[in-house]
Amino acid sequence: MYDPFSVEGRIAVVTGGLGQLGTQFSRSLAQAGAKVAIFSRRPFSDAQMAEKFPGLTDNIRVYEASVTDKAALEAATEQLIADWGVPQILVNNAGIDSKPDGSAEQNAPFEVYPRKYWDDIIETNLTGVMLTSQVVGSRMAEAKSGSIINVGSIYGMVSPNQALYAYREQRDGVPFVKAISYAASKAGLLNMTRYLATYWAPKKVRVNLISFGGVKTASFDKEFIDAFLERVPMGRQAEIDEYNGVIRFLASDASSYMTGSNVVVDGGFTAW
Repeated sequence: MYDPFSVEGRIAVVTGGLGQLGTQFSRSLAQAGAKVAIFSRRPFSDAQMAEKFPGLTDNIRVYEASVTDKAALEAATEQLIADWGVPQILVNNAGIDSKPDGSAEQNAPFEVYPRKYWDDIIETNLTGVMLTSQVVGSRMAEAKSGSIINVGSIYGMVSPNQALYAYREQRDGVPFVKAISYAASKAGLLNMTRYLATYWAPKKVRVNLISFGGVKTASFDKEFIDAFLERVPMGRQAEIDEYNGVIRFLASDASSYMTGSNVVVDGGFTAW
């Protein structure tokens, strides 16, 4: 019986697939029967793979390639095609940000925000998606089949609420502002998604964006979490595996008439 939600036998690329959310996406797709190629900027041994993905190592491989290095992306993609074939799924997940518990320099007021942090975040979060889509997406377009899933953020839709971060200045006595670079990169990703969706529609490559809210992690200050949750109608952050379903939906034929969409999964944060 045909299952439109199935990704069985499909080949997926997940950038940043060893990170917090990337691990979840890679595991979920592999458990659903897909073959998953993780593009990672750092090497990963067989022993590490067995520990991180027990029982799934036949369906998951790591290819060393930074999203900011086009030559490495091309080499990894060619090797993947030689190993498994042309991918039908690309999850552009790799990204960086300054954290609420990060240094004050990384979160300086706009007037004195260091350009080096702007450059680093824009290069990874925006240029990296462009390069990976250019390399992998073009092979999908040649094959006339593919689904590209860009991982965005609510901060690509709305400006960060600086009140969430005010506790840092009160506590540490140093100005602390959620920086412009992450929001700018994710906002740019929103229209890159629409651009590629319309550009590749004739080649049967769909391109969609997921705008995520917060995910539960132990790395954030309690003061930040408490203030953040006051602004979430559901009153909680997402569990680490709660974004897997929408990834699998957009990767499957169940979303076959969707392209250029922004799927918001944020517990209602942007509804207020």
